[in-house]
Amino acid sequence: MMASPAPDHSGLDELDRRIVLATQDGLPVASRPYAAVAAQVGCTEEAVRERLAQMLESGRIRRIGAVPNHYAIGYTANGMSVWNIDDAVIDAVGERVGALHFVTHCYRRPRHLPDWPYNLFAMVHAASREAALARVDEIAMLLEREFRGACKGRDVLFSAGILKKTGLRIAG
Repeated sequence: MMASPAPDHSGLDELDRRIVLATQDGLPVASRPYAAVAAQVGCTEEAVRERLAQMLESGRIRRIGAVPNHYAIGYTANGMSVWNIDDAVIDAVGERVGALHFVTHCYRRPRHLPDWPYNLFAMVHAASREAALARVDEIAMLLEREFRGACKGRDVLFSAGILKKTGLRIAG
């Protein structure tokens, strides 16, 4: 049995580091993407799968998932709905809103009074501003129905353009 490589300064051993470097810009478009990564980093496909699973379990990586270009698939109205929610129920509201199929991001943020009273953010994508606003209205109706009186205000901030979205990158 071979000894595991010593961890580097990032807390990843050398194989984990090579896997992160090989996948941080996305998995290869291939019929067997993990096999392609394995060939690139010099290990087996099973080792790549196991290492990624361990890194997910330990929290070293948060997720593996698709990141669609919303504009390219027809969702050109991207609205960040912002909500002023009673702190006593914000966690329950956030879980409920985040579970809606048309909400792609939902998170709690601190208020910055007096100018910014909003503490819950929920991103909605739609083909038009009208459709996005209709989704936000759906959220408002759900809040009134399930959390009567918890919502003290709301607004929608629409994207003006596309910014390149990337997560943390480690250097090679």
